[in-house]
Amino acid sequence: MNSNLDSVRTFNSQMMYMENSRRKFIGNSAKAMLAFTIIPRHVMGGVGFLAPSDVLNLGFIGTGKQARGLLNSFKDKANIVAGADVDMQKLHRFHLQLEQYHLDLQKAGKGGKFNSFTAYEDYRELLQRKDIDAVVIASPDHWHAWMAVDAALAGKHIYCEKPLAHTVAEGRWMVNAARRNNVVFQTGSMQRSWKNFRHASELVRNGYIGQIKEVLVSIGDPSRPCDLPSQPVRLGLNWDQ
Repeated sequence: MNSNLDSVRTFNSQMMYMENSRRKFIGNSAKAMLAFTIIPRHVMGGVGFLAPSDVLNLGFIGTGKQARGLLNSFKDKANIVAGADVDMQKLHRFHLQLEQYHLDLQKAGKGGKFNSFTAYEDYRELLQRKDIDAVVIASPDHWHAWMAVDAALAGKHIYCEKPLAHTVAEGRWMVNAARRNNVVFQTGSMQRSWKNFRHASELVRNGYIGQIKEVLVSIGDPSRPCDLPSQPVRLGLNWDQ
C-alpha cells in the first residue's frame, strides 16, 4: 500500500515538474519572441534615430512675424506640414523660411526633399486634417480663444501665444475645452517659463531678498482711439475673414 502511495506521489511530482517546465518553456519562448519584436530604435536607425511615431505633425494658425520666430523653435522637433492665414503674403514668407530650412538640411546630407507643406486661408480646413497632431496658434490676440477651442474640439494639442485670452470667461472656456477633449495645452509666456524669471520668483518666494513691502508694476501708456486713415485692401488679404 505504501509502495503504491509512494508511486502515486512520485508520478504526481513528475507531472508537476513537467508542467512547471512546460510553463517555464512557454514563458521563456514568449520573452524571446518579445525580445525580437521590440527592437531598440538605435539598432534600426543608428545613434540619434527618431521613430516616425515620435514626431508630431504640426500646423501653424497664424504665420506672421511671431510665427516665423516660433518656427525656429519647432522646425527640428516636429513635421510642420501646414499653415493657415488670411494674409497670403505672410503664408508665403513662412513657407519660404521652412523650405529654406529643409534645403539647408538636404545640402548638409541630413534630410530629403521637402514638399509636404499645405497652405490654407481658413484655419478650420487645417483643423479637419486627421494627420495633424497639434497646432501652434500665433494669430492676432482677439482670435486666440476661438481658435483654441476649435482646435481642442478637433482633438489637436495646442501651443497658444500670449496673451492667452482677453477675459477670465474666455480663459475658462479654453481650459474647459482642452480638458473635455483630453488635449495638451501650453501657453507661451516666457516670463513665466524662462530660467531667469523662474529663479527670481523662487528667490522672492523663499525669502532670500527679505520681506517684500512694495511692488512696482509698469503697464505701458493708455490706449488711444484708432484714428488711422482708411486704405484699400491689398491683394492676397481676406479682410472680411
